[in-house]
Order: sequence, then C-alpha cells, then structure tokens
Amino acid sequence: MFKAKILFVGPNESGKTVLANFLSDTREDVGGEYRPTRGVRFESCWPAIIKDSSGVVIIFNPDVPSHLKEIETWHAMFISTQSLQDSQCLLIAHHKPGSEVEGGRLPLAPNLSRLPLIHSNLEEQPEDLRHAFYGYLGDVVKAMSESREREEMSIIT
Repeated sequence: MFKAKILFVGPNESGKTVLANFLSDTREDVGGEYRPTRGVRFESCWPAIIKDSSGVVIIFNPDVPSHLKEIETWHAMFISTQSLQDSQCLLIAHHKPGSEVEGGRLPLAPNLSRLPLIHSNLEEQPEDLRHAFYGYLGDVVKAMSESREREEMSIIT
C-alpha cells in the first residue's frame, strides 16, 4: 500500500480548508463566519513541506482576478521545483457559495493550462468533486507505482 502526501496550496481565502475537510469527511462548524486557517506562510518552511510530496493541488477562487496570477507563483514554488508529472498535479477552481459557476476555460498561463482542472461547487455538485478527486488520487498512486518500478529496475540492471 502506498502512502501519498498531497499538498493543498493556493491563495488566501481560496477554499483550501473547506475542500480538505469535505474530501476527508471532516466537518468544522464555524457558524458561517470566515476563520482563517493558520497555514505555513513563511517561504523558508516550504522546502521541508515539499519534501517527499506525491502530488500538489492548487486551489483558487476563479472569481478573484488576482488568484489567476497568484497560482503561477504557487506552481513555481511547489510544482516546478519537483519532478512531478502533470498527472500528479491538479487545479481546483473553487466557487464559493452564491457565485456563478462557469465550467468554461479560464485564462491560465501556459504552464498551468496543461494541468487537469476541476471546477468545484459544494452547494450544487459536491459528489462530482469527490469523484474527480478520487480519480486524481488514482493517477498519483499510478505515478508513484511506476516510479518505484523504474527505481527497482535500475537497481536490478
């Protein structure tokens, strides 16, 4: 059995905690008010966090124009620095309650446009997100398995 370390990264107030709680079947009642999560906001800690990660999920709010630019930085810091395959990366355009969900194309940078993209809306189609995320996890495990096989073959030969 593989243990996968999946990083959820992205701009402030993009929905990382909400999605992580939903996908892990964790429920946090906060009375409807926003409570910021204490993430790791210091770049000096990022190399330790990145170490041995199996995949990266970049979560952003497509209704916030600055998020489209910010996710380029998250890509550079958490994906480009590792040798992850595109299948080990995922973009989630998380639409907050009350926003209009458009499943169309977003104006993404070229290095981001080749990554898988999921539009999420927990009010209307929560199980679609869960199903898509499980598919992503399957891709991550497959990439891990293939990497392990290549490593074992290099030892044998």
